[in-house]
Amino acid sequence: MKEAIFTILVLVAGLSSFCQTKEKSLKFNFDFEITENGKPTAWNNFGSSDYILALDSVNTKSGKYSASIEYKEGNPDFKAWAFTIPDNYNGKKITLTAYVKTENVTDGYAGLWMRIDPSIAFDNMNKNGIKGTTDWTKYEISLNMNPEKTKQIVIGGLLVGKGKMWIDNFSVSIDGKDIKNLKPIERIVYPADKDKEFDKGSGISDISYNKSQIENLKTMGLIWGFLKYYHPKIAMGEYNWDYELFRILPKVLKSESKSNRDDVIAKWIESLGKISEGKELTVKSAEVKTEPDLEWIKKSDFSDELTALLLKVKNADRHKENYYIGLQQSVGNPEFKNERAYLSMKYPDAGFRLLSLYRYWNIIQYYFPYKNLIEEDWKNVLNEFIPKFIEAKNETEYTLAVLEIIGRINDTHANIWGGNQVLNNYLGLRYASVELTIIENKAVVKGFYDEKSGKETGLVVGDIVSTINNKAVEEIVKEKLKYSPASNYPTKLRDIAPKLLRTNDTVINIGFLRNGINGSKILKTYTTKEINIYSKYEISDTCFKLINKDVAYINNGTIKRAYLPKIWEQIENTKGIIIDIRNYPSDFPIYDLSAYLMPKSLPFVKFTNGSIESPGLFTFTKSLNVGKKNKKDYKGKVVILINEISQSSAEFHTMAYRVHPNAKVIGSTTAGADGNVSQIILPGGISSMISGIGVYYPDGKETQRIGIVPDIEIKPTIKGIKEGRDELLEKAIEIINRQ
Repeated sequence: MKEAIFTILVLVAGLSSFCQTKEKSLKFNFDFEITENGKPTAWNNFGSSDYILALDSVNTKSGKYSASIEYKEGNPDFKAWAFTIPDNYNGKKITLTAYVKTENVTDGYAGLWMRIDPSIAFDNMNKNGIKGTTDWTKYEISLNMNPEKTKQIVIGGLLVGKGKMWIDNFSVSIDGKDIKNLKPIERIVYPADKDKEFDKGSGISDISYNKSQIENLKTMGLIWGFLKYYHPKIAMGEYNWDYELFRILPKVLKSESKSNRDDVIAKWIESLGKISEGKELTVKSAEVKTEPDLEWIKKSDFSDELTALLLKVKNADRHKENYYIGLQQSVGNPEFKNERAYLSMKYPDAGFRLLSLYRYWNIIQYYFPYKNLIEEDWKNVLNEFIPKFIEAKNETEYTLAVLEIIGRINDTHANIWGGNQVLNNYLGLRYASVELTIIENKAVVKGFYDEKSGKETGLVVGDIVSTINNKAVEEIVKEKLKYSPASNYPTKLRDIAPKLLRTNDTVINIGFLRNGINGSKILKTYTTKEINIYSKYEISDTCFKLINKDVAYINNGTIKRAYLPKIWEQIENTKGIIIDIRNYPSDFPIYDLSAYLMPKSLPFVKFTNGSIESPGLFTFTKSLNVGKKNKKDYKGKVVILINEISQSSAEFHTMAYRVHPNAKVIGSTTAGADGNVSQIILPGGISSMISGIGVYYPDGKETQRIGIVPDIEIKPTIKGIKEGRDELLEKAIEIINRQ
């Protein structure tokens, strides 16, 4: 974990989901000249949704287009363009060359990146990235190859932090020869890849249902997903499992009785081919976090024949390779492979909508490490959502059904990501200039996105917005909760607050309270071309300062590993250090800073990983340590500031710094979503993610949903925000100065 922030935290998130065979004419769209619906064909993207990706016809190195990445909002993280080389090649060294142009790149860098999977080689220019404003310049990176073990090669450009970058004129060479002129290694084409029967639709356009049919559809979802991950023949890529659903589903729906249904399913399972019984997987009980949830096989009152067949599949001999699922080497988060996005189906037919539900539900059933924290029987959720997916009448209703079930897993990493246009249209494309936050369960004016339009509103910081378009804010919040996925309630409120004054109307009517007096206003709204709603994120505080001679301050969101040796000279003799983690790290200083802080190597975390051989099983890894034997360890107090903005890597850093002997964590519960993310692609091109590995304290105590619980709870107050005070920072200074 020490060397690769992207490898561990985000970059491994499901790139091979996009690895579909391309037409020869699209094989190497390295110059972005081939486009489809305003996007470069065969290129994909991943990373934070707080960035904008686009084709640019003005700023180009050559040809009609370049591709750009621009930071716009939120906590600066990263965004990347990605192109999966459609074949594998023999050779010793692969070199990626491209031109990059940048504008105001700060708090990070721009660069090229290349990865050979599974975890063979990786470079993202993190040691020599491009900063500031630069004109078109040629860059290259090279990796050593291992063709025998290579599954895919992915290239691209990325922006870490703030600013804007452009990329153009990519080229790839192997041992000095242009890849376009090389003969690829012959790829294995699986039978599943050849099945194209339902490419244009499932043939299931309408499903009429009653209670009996809902039960049949639930049974189908349970068994289809179980076979997907447990049946050896499906694991070998012998079946396009999406399309097998469309072959069996009409027969199940036509079943006249439960016994007839079971007979149809039993014959279907038998037709998949013979399987051998495997050896029982032996795992020490102390290592097991969660067991596979398969009791439904015996408790569903299936026919004896069907039950016996399902148990036979459960006990079958399975290999560590699976066409649909893999585990990232050294990290262990799931990679959902060969999951087709069906991009042309913006409003999928009823069959594909059920496929979407079944795909998502079974991913959670077998590969979500925190399924035990969902707090309801996940099988009942399948039952509940079958009608919702069937009844979705258009693209918006389908997207909202997906968003709602995502919310039920209670994971802040899980949402609809990637700037989904349908969701943006639903939420509203216009914004008031007022920035709201939820404090003391009230929607409070925190600031303004634009100084001029902010003054025009007549509102001031600390005003409480009580009604929006004559509806109480409390009621609006309740309505938005089911479409606001997050691990805990404070984080849901964090995400709801900026959506309260978002609309498709040109004005919003509000009621507000100021100093106990009610008032009302009509607020103008603006498009993102008229007002910079991201301006508040463009102001960056220093990563380090001395508050006074005894108190040092580090902003964990902007500190760089390279800065630490120099700034530590000013910190080491202070009485206390404040580490502000109310942000997201732009680097990965966890081990470097811990080496200065800790007196010795100390355990701070352990993980759980899923299983290919026993889907649904999660087992603990050994604890991970930070620090080293250090006679010059930091003797002062360490005060760590957290709140609901502290998420994922920020929570991980908090867990590490907290093991310092004199550490205190103050603030409020964090976002409760730690661990490497894994990407999920659903029909219609809907992109989501989950926390892919479980993250726990060394004693096995949970972090997900609970978040990092502070030693001293302090939350901002309305009084404090009116006075412009940082109450957490004030408390931290008080703790350090206390004898």
